[in-house]
Amino acid sequence: MLSAELFLQGWAAIVGLCLGSFMNVCIARMPEDRSVASPPSHCPACGHKIRWYENIPVLSWIFLRAKCSSCGTSISPLYPLIEILMGLLAVLLWREFVPLFSLSNLAAWVFYTLFVFMLVASTYIDLRHYIIPDQFTIYAVPFGVLGVGGLQLLGYEGPHAMTIGHAFVGALAGGGILLLTIGAWWLIRRVEAMGFGDVKLLAMMGAFLGALPAVPFILVGACLVGSVIGMLLMIKRGSGLKTQVPFGPFLAIAGIAYVFFGEVLIRDYLPIWWLGAA
Repeated sequence: MLSAELFLQGWAAIVGLCLGSFMNVCIARMPEDRSVASPPSHCPACGHKIRWYENIPVLSWIFLRAKCSSCGTSISPLYPLIEILMGLLAVLLWREFVPLFSLSNLAAWVFYTLFVFMLVASTYIDLRHYIIPDQFTIYAVPFGVLGVGGLQLLGYEGPHAMTIGHAFVGALAGGGILLLTIGAWWLIRRVEAMGFGDVKLLAMMGAFLGALPAVPFILVGACLVGSVIGMLLMIKRGSGLKTQVPFGPFLAIAGIAYVFFGEVLIRDYLPIWWLGAA
């Protein structure tokens, strides 16, 4: 029984590594509005078409000694690190959503693994380019709502189980709260509090996780993490309140934390949210 469980977790890790490899393509191409499907993967320096055995997650980077086989250009260690991160997250998500193997639990793992994939990719792109691709935000909202509906039809009753109605309200609440915040800040200060990419990102997260208690948890968590990191950057750079830090990564970090720990933390430390379910 244990060997079968380890085998399935190993399979989940391989899927995660492959998703991490695809994430590297998304990170490189989406900010430039290029297709992630065509042309095939190639060296950005010399155009060398990457062969299948040169595209094996992590292993190819090691065997190639972190260099292009054609021109010798260095390959960033971020590529295998992103693949390893996604492989680790896929295993942790498997342990969270598939305590017992069933079709509904497997579907939930696929659903929330793709959700975390979009959050991780959005974080890297926002930190580097100060944009969040619509493919990972507003375009993913219908997928989130319909995915929740599909899990409901399959009878899923595990972590974050909810109805399609909860997902729809979550998308409206997530986007609406930040949209109102931007509007209020503009009226008070005549400056933008944050970008509309953050609005669309929280709308997507609400679609996958519902409105309550997910959206308040994510907002509070993002503000706490952002405040700490913002203060550290202000001290390091000496730029005071003029320090600009994208808010999207903090939302993503809080969202991933909610997937793994949110329901437990709220049940144990904020039981008022669970009175209705008692």
